[in-house]
Amino acid sequence: MNDTKEPIYTAAIIIIGNEILSARTQDTNLNYLAAGLNARGIRLGEARVIPDRPNMIISTVNELRRRYDYVFTTGGIGPTHDDITAKSIARAFGTRLQCDEEALRILQEYYGDELNDARKRMAYIPEQATLLDNPMSRAPGFQLANVYVLPGVPRIMQAMFEGFSHRLAGGHPLLSHTVSALIPESQTAEGLAAIQARYPQTELGSYPYVRNRQFGTAFVIRSEDESVIENAVEELVALVRSFGMEPHIEKG
Repeated sequence: MNDTKEPIYTAAIIIIGNEILSARTQDTNLNYLAAGLNARGIRLGEARVIPDRPNMIISTVNELRRRYDYVFTTGGIGPTHDDITAKSIARAFGTRLQCDEEALRILQEYYGDELNDARKRMAYIPEQATLLDNPMSRAPGFQLANVYVLPGVPRIMQAMFEGFSHRLAGGHPLLSHTVSALIPESQTAEGLAAIQARYPQTELGSYPYVRNRQFGTAFVIRSEDESVIENAVEELVALVRSFGMEPHIEKG
């Protein structure tokens, strides 16, 4: 429920790379993008990790770009043979991959005499795509319709995202409070359901943990409305205290 009646913007993230699935590389891009999108009032609805396989990239991009306002991909736009994302995105849109003159100029300026054939591969962009500036290693990403194609290297991806994210249309960011206590999740289930029913405009989740061999639960309340969150937190604090426990409250 959105009391402001403003549109809710949604997004999906596709992490592309065999190295992620094999656990050779640990992904950090998802967390960064999720936080950045939420700060701009864009709800992340789905994230997928897929291999460097053309058909998988094509089908996933086509499925998600029809379902969400924005789709962000990371990985697979470098200079080596397994960097197939750009070609796969072109096929997903039914367009051709071409050497973009501006992208080639940027690479020539950056690499000079060291611009070899492998690096020139990074200038091949789907027709009608818009370049996304790369302030670090200069090889650009690109946008095609509502799909934003970014590199997998975290520092480069982050710099590129910050360069264009202010242009993304969004709504009110989701605010969050966390109430945690050394209390088993099941003990609060009935009371938690009642609070959620009284505040249907919030997202209320419970996440169990173990600390010093004691079971505890973190209750996370999310909403666009700060006053609604505060009221729900008051009820949740009262629920925890009814079991003789003192909760810890954290914003954000």
